[in-house]
Amino acid sequence: MLNVNDYFSGKVKSIGYESGTIGSASVGVMEVGEYTFGTKQAEEMTVITGALRVLIPGSPDWQVFMPGETFYVPAHSEFNLQVSDTTAYLCKYLSK
Repeated sequence: MLNVNDYFSGKVKSIGYESGTIGSASVGVMEVGEYTFGTKQAEEMTVITGALRVLIPGSPDWQVFMPGETFYVPAHSEFNLQVSDTTAYLCKYLSK
């Protein structure tokens, strides 16, 4: 079953789903803006198009991720994103 999520007054939208090959995941699009997300479980984020400037918990510096690049966010944390061009992503929810 697909779960549609809408964040930040519609500026971020995602569709969550279950996959036999990757488990729980979502694909989505972020419009230009700055966002802070919290995690319940660890996440693996891959940029599909556009770019994400990310401040990962525990990292002192912002990092830029381009299409095909992946970053990881620990469980029970917050991470900050800056989006300068509409960006699509794939998020895999990692088990413990």
